[in-house]
Amino acid sequence: MDAFDAISTKLDIRDFANRKVPGEVRRKILEAARLTASSMNSQHWRFVLVQERRNIERLAADSMSGKWVAGADFAIVVLIDPKVPGSGIDAGRVVQDMELAAWNFGVVSGIYTGVGEAALRKDYAIPDGLKPAAVVGFGYPKTKILGRKNRKPLEELVFAEKYGQRLGSSTLS
Repeated sequence: MDAFDAISTKLDIRDFANRKVPGEVRRKILEAARLTASSMNSQHWRFVLVQERRNIERLAADSMSGKWVAGADFAIVVLIDPKVPGSGIDAGRVVQDMELAAWNFGVVSGIYTGVGEAALRKDYAIPDGLKPAAVVGFGYPKTKILGRKNRKPLEELVFAEKYGQRLGSSTLS
């Protein structure tokens, strides 16, 4: 899939079919994470792959905003080193790359950040030096996905040279 097509059609989905994602696709999603650029090439992030049903259900129980992850085929807990400058941005970059790689294979995903950190640390043996940044649930969609986004027009979001100066049609020519 063309990168722009993936970006323009990828949707966050939190309703999954009861169908296994092949190991080869899971590996590619994790490879996308590994290959993501990071601040000063620190590669500080770490990932906990959660695949067993009871552990996915535990992940949902440890969540404040991601109970839906219980229906995912698998999930990835993204951990960052908060001492690394830009680690929060790196977390977003790595999540985006994993989600786009998944989308390429017809695998949908959703992200949440509301976790009960103490329970998550205990249940997944997360060391003190790392911070849970996000959890991403993956699986095949329960229903057909059209990939249509409801987004504001570019002219409403982008300003030319300084904030408030409208982006004209000739600005990008």
